[in-house]
Amino acid sequence: MRYVTRETLHIDRIATAWAIGRFVDSQASFVFVPRTKDIRGMAETPFDIRGASLSHRGERCTFEVLVEMHRLMDTALGRMGRIVRGADLPYEDGMPAESPGVRAVFDALRDGPFTDEERLSVGSQFCEALYAYCREAAG
Repeated sequence: MRYVTRETLHIDRIATAWAIGRFVDSQASFVFVPRTKDIRGMAETPFDIRGASLSHRGERCTFEVLVEMHRLMDTALGRMGRIVRGADLPYEDGMPAESPGVRAVFDALRDGPFTDEERLSVGSQFCEALYAYCREAAG
Protein backbone atom coordinates (compact mmCIF):
# COMPACT_ATOMS: atom_id res chain seq x y z
CA MET A 1 0.00 0.00 0.00
CA ARG A 2 1.11 3.57 -0.60
CA TYR A 3 0.84 6.25 2.07
CA VAL A 4 1.02 10.03 1.74
CA THR A 5 2.10 12.67 4.24
CA ARG A 6 3.56 16.16 4.34
CA GLU A 7 7.05 16.76 2.99
CA THR A 8 10.02 17.78 5.14
CA LEU A 9 9.50 14.85 7.49
CA HIS A 10 9.87 15.41 11.19
CA ILE A 11 9.28 13.51 14.43
CA ASP A 12 5.73 12.18 14.32
CA ARG A 13 5.64 11.56 10.57
CA ILE A 14 8.91 9.61 10.64
CA ALA A 15 7.89 7.57 13.69
CA THR A 16 4.47 6.85 12.19
CA ALA A 17 5.94 5.81 8.83
CA TRP A 18 8.41 3.55 10.67
CA ALA A 19 5.57 1.94 12.66
CA ILE A 20 3.49 1.44 9.51
CA GLY A 21 6.36 -0.37 7.82
CA ARG A 22 7.38 -2.31 10.92
CA PHE A 23 4.00 -3.40 12.29
CA VAL A 24 1.20 -2.69 9.80
CA ASP A 25 2.39 -3.05 6.19
CA SER A 26 5.87 -4.39 5.46
CA GLN A 27 5.44 -3.46 1.78
CA ALA A 28 4.47 0.16 2.52
CA SER A 29 5.79 2.94 0.33
CA PHE A 30 5.51 6.65 0.99
CA VAL A 31 4.80 9.82 -0.98
CA PHE A 32 5.62 13.28 0.39
CA VAL A 33 3.57 16.29 -0.67
CA PRO A 34 3.41 20.01 0.22
CA ARG A 35 1.45 20.91 3.35
CA THR A 36 -1.16 22.68 1.21
CA LYS A 37 -1.80 19.72 -1.12
CA ASP A 38 -5.45 18.69 -1.31
CA ILE A 39 -5.36 14.95 -0.64
CA ARG A 40 -8.96 14.28 -1.64
CA GLY A 41 -9.00 11.91 -4.56
CA MET A 42 -5.46 10.68 -4.02
CA ALA A 43 -5.08 6.90 -4.18
CA GLU A 44 -2.59 6.83 -1.29
CA THR A 45 -3.63 6.46 2.35
CA PRO A 46 -2.97 9.81 4.08
CA PHE A 47 -1.50 10.33 7.53
CA ASP A 48 -0.57 13.40 9.58
CA ILE A 49 -1.83 15.75 6.87
CA ARG A 50 -4.94 17.93 6.68
CA GLY A 51 -7.99 15.78 6.00
CA ALA A 52 -6.44 12.48 7.13
CA SER A 53 -8.26 10.27 9.61
CA LEU A 54 -4.87 9.02 10.79
CA SER A 55 -3.60 12.16 12.50
CA HIS A 56 -3.43 13.79 15.93
CA ARG A 57 -6.47 13.14 18.12
CA GLY A 58 -6.93 15.02 21.32
CA GLU A 59 -3.61 14.93 23.17
CA ARG A 60 -2.31 11.95 21.18
CA CYS A 61 0.12 12.28 18.30
CA THR A 62 -0.34 10.38 15.03
CA PHE A 63 2.06 7.64 16.13
CA GLU A 64 -0.09 6.96 19.21
CA VAL A 65 -3.28 7.02 17.12
CA LEU A 66 -1.77 4.44 14.72
CA VAL A 67 -0.80 2.17 17.62
CA GLU A 68 -4.35 2.39 18.98
CA MET A 69 -6.06 1.97 15.58
CA HIS A 70 -4.15 -1.21 14.84
CA ARG A 71 -4.35 -2.51 18.42
CA LEU A 72 -0.60 -2.82 18.70
CA MET A 73 -0.73 -3.78 22.36
CA ASP A 74 2.93 -3.48 23.22
CA THR A 75 4.22 -1.79 26.37
CA ALA A 76 7.34 -0.64 24.51
CA LEU A 77 5.27 1.03 21.77
CA GLY A 78 3.21 2.78 24.44
CA ARG A 79 6.37 4.14 26.05
CA MET A 80 7.78 5.09 22.66
CA GLY A 81 4.52 6.89 21.86
CA ARG A 82 4.81 9.04 24.97
CA ILE A 83 8.43 9.90 24.08
CA VAL A 84 7.47 10.74 20.48
CA ARG A 85 4.54 12.89 21.67
CA GLY A 86 6.82 14.72 24.11
CA ALA A 87 9.34 15.36 21.32
CA ASP A 88 6.67 16.37 18.81
CA LEU A 89 4.74 18.60 21.21
CA PRO A 90 7.51 19.90 23.50
CA TYR A 91 5.39 22.53 25.22
CA GLU A 92 3.12 20.04 26.95
CA ASP A 93 3.65 19.24 30.61
CA GLY A 94 5.01 15.91 31.73
CA MET A 95 7.11 14.94 28.74
CA PRO A 96 9.41 11.95 29.29
CA ALA A 97 13.06 12.74 30.03
CA GLU A 98 14.10 11.21 26.68
CA SER A 99 11.90 13.51 24.57
CA PRO A 100 14.28 16.52 24.28
CA GLY A 101 17.10 14.31 22.99
CA VAL A 102 14.77 12.59 20.53
CA ARG A 103 13.62 16.01 19.34
CA ALA A 104 17.22 17.12 18.83
CA VAL A 105 17.94 14.12 16.60
CA PHE A 106 14.83 14.67 14.50
CA ASP A 107 15.44 18.44 14.29
CA ALA A 108 18.88 17.70 12.84
CA LEU A 109 17.31 15.38 10.26
CA ARG A 110 14.65 17.94 9.32
CA ASP A 111 17.08 20.84 9.10
CA GLY A 112 19.95 19.00 7.42
CA PRO A 113 20.61 18.61 3.69
CA PHE A 114 18.51 15.46 3.38
CA THR A 115 15.73 14.35 1.06
CA ASP A 116 12.56 13.04 2.65
CA GLU A 117 13.56 9.54 1.57
CA GLU A 118 16.87 9.96 3.45
CA ARG A 119 15.08 11.42 6.48
CA LEU A 120 12.79 8.40 6.53
CA SER A 121 15.65 5.93 6.12
CA VAL A 122 17.85 7.41 8.85
CA GLY A 123 14.88 8.25 11.07
CA SER A 124 13.58 4.68 10.79
CA GLN A 125 16.91 3.35 12.00
CA PHE A 126 16.70 5.74 14.94
CA CYS A 127 13.12 4.62 15.64
CA GLU A 128 14.22 0.99 15.62
CA ALA A 129 16.89 1.86 18.21
CA LEU A 130 14.38 3.84 20.29
CA TYR A 131 11.97 0.91 20.19
CA ALA A 132 14.74 -1.44 21.39
CA TYR A 133 15.48 1.01 24.22
CA CYS A 134 11.79 1.06 25.18
CA ARG A 135 11.58 -2.76 25.06
CA GLU A 136 14.63 -3.00 27.33
CA ALA A 137 13.14 -0.44 29.74
CA ALA A 138 9.86 -2.37 29.79
CA GLY A 139 11.73 -5.51 30.83
